[in-house]
Parts: sequence; structure tokens; C-alpha cells
Amino acid sequence: MERQKEAQIGLKAKLTQLEMNETEYQRILNGPPDSVTMRSGMVRLAPGTSVGIHNTNSYEELIIVLEGKGEFRITGQEPLAIEYGTIAYCPPETEHNVINTGSSALRYIYVVAKVK
Repeated sequence: MERQKEAQIGLKAKLTQLEMNETEYQRILNGPPDSVTMRSGMVRLAPGTSVGIHNTNSYEELIIVLEGKGEFRITGQEPLAIEYGTIAYCPPETEHNVINTGSSALRYIYVVAKVK
């Protein structure tokens, strides 16, 4: 707890302008010194592509879909359809993937925060 208090000292509010163009990835927050534990970014996937299977490890993750259609796949579960306006939550220690199943770009923001 003391370390978190130390990390919060000097944190300031921050604005970031999203680049809604063909950029595949834009970092928004990168953990300290931008935030205490949060990291975030905007991802753009072309039709038929995926972010790749990865594990949240000791982080929980939130995905906010800004445009397009796709699937949020959690290992061992049925795929979840995602589209504009969908918010998906992924708990810690979970293997997952995001796949663009649509005919246009899938763009989303992810936010991860350390839980352990």
C-alpha cells in the first residue's frame, strides 16, 4: 500500500488525442509515471486478422469496441460476438484473443490494471 501511495505522488491528469486513422496501435497509458498500474492502448485490426492469443496474467482487462465487428475468444469458452458499443471484461490469468470477423476495420481500446 505504501508503494502505491508513493507511485501516486506526482501523478497528473492527462489528455490524449486518439488518432482515428490507419495506425494499427496507439499507446494511451503506459503505467508509471502515467498511472499507478493502468496501461491502455487503441488497436486497429484489419479484416481477418487477430491480436494473437495472450494471457492477462496478473492483470484484468477491459475492451471497449469503437468500430467494426469481431469475436472475443477466451480459451475454453464459446466465442463472444463484439461490435461497436460492446464492452468486454477479461479476468486475471485468462488466455484470450480478439479477432476481426467483419469486412472493415475493428478498432477497440483496451485497459489493463494489475490486481496482484
